[in-house]
Amino acid sequence: MRELTNTTLADDELRAFGRPIFQDKALQAIAEADGVAAAWRLAIARHGTDAFGQAGGDFSVAWRQPSGRIVLAVDRFAVRSLCYSVDAGRLKVAQRADQLSNRDASNLDPQALFDYLYFHVIPSPRTVFRGVHRVPPAHVVEFSTDGQLTVSPYWQPRFEPVRQPDFEQLREQFRDGLKEATRRQLDGSKPACFLSGGTDSSTVAGMIGLAGSAPAHTYSIGFEAEGYDEMAYARLASKHFGCSHHEYYVTPADLVSHMAVVAQHYDQPFGNSSAVPAYFCARLAQADGVSRILAGDGGDELFGGNTRYAKQKVFGWYDQIPAGLRTGMLEPLLSRQALGNLPLLKKAASYSEQARVPMPDRLQSYNQLERLGVAEVLTAEFLAQVQTEQPRRDQRAVWQAIRADNDIDRMLAFDWRYTLGETDLPKVCGTTQLAGLSVGFPMLDLDLLTLALHLPADWKVRRLKLRWFFKEALRGFLPDEIIQKPKQGFGLPFGVWAHRDPALFALCEAALHSLGGRGIVRREFIQRLLHEHLPSHPKYYGEMIWILVMLELWLSQ
Repeated sequence: MRELTNTTLADDELRAFGRPIFQDKALQAIAEADGVAAAWRLAIARHGTDAFGQAGGDFSVAWRQPSGRIVLAVDRFAVRSLCYSVDAGRLKVAQRADQLSNRDASNLDPQALFDYLYFHVIPSPRTVFRGVHRVPPAHVVEFSTDGQLTVSPYWQPRFEPVRQPDFEQLREQFRDGLKEATRRQLDGSKPACFLSGGTDSSTVAGMIGLAGSAPAHTYSIGFEAEGYDEMAYARLASKHFGCSHHEYYVTPADLVSHMAVVAQHYDQPFGNSSAVPAYFCARLAQADGVSRILAGDGGDELFGGNTRYAKQKVFGWYDQIPAGLRTGMLEPLLSRQALGNLPLLKKAASYSEQARVPMPDRLQSYNQLERLGVAEVLTAEFLAQVQTEQPRRDQRAVWQAIRADNDIDRMLAFDWRYTLGETDLPKVCGTTQLAGLSVGFPMLDLDLLTLALHLPADWKVRRLKLRWFFKEALRGFLPDEIIQKPKQGFGLPFGVWAHRDPALFALCEAALHSLGGRGIVRREFIQRLLHEHLPSHPKYYGEMIWILVMLELWLSQ
């Protein structure tokens, strides 16, 4: 179906995108025979907006019904994107935010720019453009004939752990579900996937061999920088599953030539630094004849694989210490200057301090913008236009709406919105699109999501062991070395390279000085960032340089 740009829908016009999987077999048969638009018409006619919660896969739908009412919706994780604006009482729809507004500076929303600097992305429903909004994951937008607009969730995760789980039964269900989910994402073209060497991508690589007619073609990115390269694990996985393996080593010169290309492809500023490596990986696959590639995103967030889950569990144990003991002895003891700075107690003091911050604010304890100081980084004129507490207020609202009995499941659902829907999936979707590929996410299959909702929280993070069930269920399928390896991914040694490589540093310096003229970031901070902070700690301060440079490269269009 043709692209949906700055469009006012005609009467009874329905535009549908993606690969929805309908739970109703009759609707799925209609989708396969007559197209997904025909299936959506019937599904919405029968079930109203509940129809969206009865479908899996990735999709976006925009329908101006015969009554004149307009309905917009995207899938649970917003793999497919829809944006909208109201102009003179009429709703306009597009797949990209920049198709609903030009990039003139007067159209940019200062609050959205602040959100970008805070999160490194701009979470929905806000976009960088005033008056242009993005449909959040698992939400429906309804625009009535009298001009009333409502935005509401059509689905919210409900965690219902099995009381007496049978490991053997659930393991078989999980393995069968992975195989079927992978099969659904293959389209008959050359079978291919990203391969970082981690558990998720390695699992997808192996499942392609079981679900398809041939082993996977795997594509990996490496970096010649100590502590960043895990190509050895990718090679191990590809050999274990008999894959046809392909590698590319990204260099500082690649960043110099392609950072602007990637930044300017997105419809708004996007600061995830692994986007450029992901693009080179996708480009490698495209050059090899691949038209569709599978990615392993979602396994960590569904089954408890991020290190912060274990860390927050420690805070939960801290909360179980009697209040009198905490406030009367531990906290005063650890807050004392002399004791709190002792090497063995410094970490305990930091944990004590963080434990006193309620969720989800605690997740921002290491937020770089706040640690550097908002007033130190941003100009007074810019700050006068924004509400610096708004990002926290938005996240609190999402956190409070999650229905779960424990913080592990709450964090998973929270990450489905912020880590997957707003960061990781836009990264992969954007960079694969730029390379000319379509992409599928087997780990986000509705059957696997349903299984995750029914697993006990202790099966996701057992004591401090991440992804306990996931790893134990795949023991014997994945090599033990990969099950036991520390988490890494496509991390980019940007700060190290920016400090050492003259051409990359020159690009950053030029971009940041240009940004300094826009009245957003203080020129004095830019000078310190480049010439004092970066040399002192390249890895840490490289992150701030990256998001500022990518912002300027986007704005410079």
